Amino acid sequence: MDARQLKNWARALQAEEAESLLQKAIEKLQEEKEKGGYPGEFTVKGGLVELLPEGKVVVVGDIHGDLESLCTILEKSSFLKRVEKEKIHLVFLGDYGDRGEETCEVWWTVLKLKLIFPEKVITLRGNHEPPQGLGVYPFDLPYFLMARYADKGKKLYDFFPTLFNLLPHTLIAKGKYLMLHGGLPEKITSIEDIEKACDTHPATSYLEEILWSDPGEGEGCFSSPRGAGKIFGEDVSEKILNLLGVRTLIRSHEPCEGTMVLHKGRVLTLFSRKGEPYYNKKAAFLEIDLSASVRDAKDLSEEMAHYF
Repeated sequence: MDARQLKNWARALQAEEAESLLQKAIEKLQEEKEKGGYPGEFTVKGGLVELLPEGKVVVVGDIHGDLESLCTILEKSSFLKRVEKEKIHLVFLGDYGDRGEETCEVWWTVLKLKLIFPEKVITLRGNHEPPQGLGVYPFDLPYFLMARYADKGKKLYDFFPTLFNLLPHTLIAKGKYLMLHGGLPEKITSIEDIEKACDTHPATSYLEEILWSDPGEGEGCFSSPRGAGKIFGEDVSEKILNLLGVRTLIRSHEPCEGTMVLHKGRVLTLFSRKGEPYYNKKAAFLEIDLSASVRDAKDLSEEMAHYF
C-alpha cells in the first residue's frame, strides 16, 4: 500500500472497520509494553522508548488532522518503499488530531502504519493525547468522529483514552538525541524519572512538562501562558540533556516554518503540517542517520530537514 492508497483507504473507512482498527492498535501497544519492545529494533520501559544509535530515523512533528501533509511526508521520505529493505524507523512526536478537518483520517493512517510495521513505527504522545486532568482546547476529536460516523462516533471515541495512555511519551537515541512532544522536566534526577512519568502523574509534573512545556529565553523555569507546562530556559536544557547524556532535544508542539533552532543549538522544534489555522508557509520532517556523529539543532535544520 502506497501513500495514495493509504489516503483513499482512510477516507473510505467505515465505523465497524474503524472500531476493529482501534481494538487491534490497543492490543498491539499493550503487547509492545508488556514485551518491552522488539529485540534489535527498540525497547520500551514504561513511557520511554530506547532506540539504538544505528540506522535511519524519519521524525515527524505535529500533524493536527492534516492528511495531505502526512501523505506528503510518506511520499517524500519513501518510508513505505524503504522499510522492508533498510534499517529505518518512523517516529511521530504526537498531536495527530484536532484543528484539522481530517483528524479521523490521520488517526486511521497512523494506526494502520503502526499495525503494518509495529517494530518500525513509534507513536509518541502529545498534549492533544491528554492524560486525565490535563485537558486540551480545542479538543475536536469527538466532534470529528460524530460528524463522520454520527452516533457510532461516540462509541469509537470511547477507545481513545485507553489508546492515549498506552502511547509512550519520550524516545532516547542513546548518547545522541532526546525526542518528545513538549519540553524537559526541570527537576528530574535520572532517566527513570522520565520512564515513570506517566505512573507518577499527577503527583509529579514530569508528564505535564514533557507534553506541554516550551523552551524560552533566559534561564530558569516560569509559568506557561498555555496554562499547563512551563517555559524552560537555556540552563535547564543544558542541565537535563547533559544529565541524560544526549546532545540535542528534538521536539514539536509550537508552530513554525518547519523548524526552529533554540538554546544555542541544543533544542530543535519541528512542525510537520502547514496551512490553516497556522498559516505557516513551510512544514518539515527530519531524516537522521543515527549511526553518524551527533548533530546539533542548527545542523539538523539545515542538513537533515526536508521542507515542503
